Amino acid sequence: MSAQLNSTQTDDQFVAQSVADSQQAESSNRNESSNLWKSVREKLELPLAVTAGAALLVGWLGSLTNVMPSSVSWGCYLACYLLGGFYATADAVLDLRRSKFRIDFLMIVAALGAAWLGRWGEGALLLFLFSLGHALESFALGRARSAIKSLGELTPRTAIRIDGSKQQELSVDELQIGDTVLVKPNFRVAADGVVVQGASNVNQAPITGESIPVDKWALAKSEFEATPIESIPQEHRVYAGSINGSGSLHVQVTSLAQDSTLARVVHLVNEASSQKSPTQLFADRFERVFVPVVLIFVTLLLFAFVLIDEPFADSFYRAMAVLIGASPCALAISTPSAILSGVARGAQSGVLIKGGGPLEKLGCITTVAFDKTGTLTNGDPHLTDVIPLNGSTELDLLSIAILAERQSDHPLAAAVVKDGLLRLSQLQAESFEENRSSVDRVRSVTGKGIVAQLADAEIRVGNLSLFDDWEHRHSTVLIDTIELLQSQGRTTMLVAHDGKILGVLGLMDTPRQNAAAVVRQLRKLQVDQIVILSGDSQTVVDAIAQELNIDKGYGGLMPSEKRNRLLQLKTATGNSKPITVAMVGDGVNDAPALATADVGIAMAAAGSAISLETADVALMGNDLQRIGFAIGLGRKTSQIIKQNIWISLTTVVILVPLCLMGLQIGWAVVFHEGSTVAVVFNALRLLMLRDSFAEETRYDLSN
Repeated sequence: MSAQLNSTQTDDQFVAQSVADSQQAESSNRNESSNLWKSVREKLELPLAVTAGAALLVGWLGSLTNVMPSSVSWGCYLACYLLGGFYATADAVLDLRRSKFRIDFLMIVAALGAAWLGRWGEGALLLFLFSLGHALESFALGRARSAIKSLGELTPRTAIRIDGSKQQELSVDELQIGDTVLVKPNFRVAADGVVVQGASNVNQAPITGESIPVDKWALAKSEFEATPIESIPQEHRVYAGSINGSGSLHVQVTSLAQDSTLARVVHLVNEASSQKSPTQLFADRFERVFVPVVLIFVTLLLFAFVLIDEPFADSFYRAMAVLIGASPCALAISTPSAILSGVARGAQSGVLIKGGGPLEKLGCITTVAFDKTGTLTNGDPHLTDVIPLNGSTELDLLSIAILAERQSDHPLAAAVVKDGLLRLSQLQAESFEENRSSVDRVRSVTGKGIVAQLADAEIRVGNLSLFDDWEHRHSTVLIDTIELLQSQGRTTMLVAHDGKILGVLGLMDTPRQNAAAVVRQLRKLQVDQIVILSGDSQTVVDAIAQELNIDKGYGGLMPSEKRNRLLQLKTATGNSKPITVAMVGDGVNDAPALATADVGIAMAAAGSAISLETADVALMGNDLQRIGFAIGLGRKTSQIIKQNIWISLTTVVILVPLCLMGLQIGWAVVFHEGSTVAVVFNALRLLMLRDSFAEETRYDLSN
């Protein structure tokens, strides 16, 4: 019995699998047929339209000059009908099978109506211009799609894999994680990976939009093995499609070809270009209602001869002219053409905008909220202040601090050593290295600092609590200096040698070099409010906000509290216009805030799958100024969408009354198709949008 049940289950599973395989094969065949149809159409649509125009011209000249029989002219018009109306008829039939009345159906009805009246020339003109306009739309929009497609063609097809002393050229699809590939000078990088040998400068513009090549060098093998891929610094990572400079690199592959940063970008951009924006959804709903209304109105016009004294043919002709004038062709293409161009333009500059919705919202941003650490600031502490006291010099203070802190692995100690050595080199402290080996008996005091011995003298470097037993030596100048630095957001460290306090060091996570310029840029883009949302202390946040001229800083926030603060920003009252908030963060610990904001913008998304998935906008590079570019692009896209809608609706509003008053079908067609082509080429201006304008900032899209 059990065997029978197992046999029955096996048979059922086999049948189910067979059905699934059959459905999958059928779906695959349909997709292949659809792709073949699109491919053939792209190649033939414009030639057919041009041929239809030639037939129309011959027929018109023949009827005008009477040099050929009327049957020849009629044959030319008929050829124009067949050639110019082929794809429009195919689209109309497909729509009718889906119970939809679209613009193509209106055009075919109008052309057949003209033929029924014996106005073959005007009907042929309609189909010629309609097919030509549609072909030009496809050609123009193809430019935007090719901008996206070109991204996918940046990765080389082959790579040179290194196996010991052997080198083998193979397809990039055959590369496996852990393989080591050779990247020759001036060649494109074949796969995402980490540099394990060599040094060079790499042009990452295709991935991150950075205009200046970035220096890359090898990561030590021990460090590579001990560090998670996502935590490896950018100076050791390279991306498929970027261009190597003058040095040769050995790169260890960290992701498969289909999972590379570039592959994910191409996939997401293709998805984004197919997503509809709110305006486009509105236009679609408008078209679904408007087209049946036009058909009803035209049907009523057919019976105008009942109310006014005119032949039915005149009423019919007027109805066909109105049918052409009222067709919202330009409205249907106005928004998708702008969205496609905007998304493609953003991708060219390393700004991944995930759909028409985020792109339109970028154009309405009134408030920008920044995370602090790693976004507005560099993410690492730096030595900002060196203040000698008690008669010591800057050289004395730095020398002792570095000698002690070199023995510590604390991040603040690393900042003191790195930046302190740089200052010492500027002070030309040639004899500094001589005393390095004499520091011993180093002891770390948790939460306070470090104590060490230099010969017979004690060194102390740490915060004020490390010197509690020296409280009687704390002068007013010392306390005032510490309070002043802390009020400016600095972390303070006292340095003492042989019982004497040499001075105070101030450390801080400093703003990015272009952070202030970005804030000014956002002001020029008419962003009303700029704030900081940070988990850092309120004192530090206030100091950064003041330095960068940011309106308000909110410190001490947990991720959930950032989200709540964003909700408060979005629902603030007393404003004359709606508030639209953009949140700028790193895409990981800021995920709740990014999801809550109207537009979430993730910084440095190159190589970060989380950033690409969570944010509405991903900046592929680590350049803050991309934010201004993204918002400016959104502003410009919204402006062009509004222009296109006005062009399309104004054309309809003007043409319908003119057609009712007797405008000929030929002129109605010319103006109708002209408006359609106009909105497409207006949208394509986004592809040529410049992204640099001055020394202060690299982007100016405010005009």
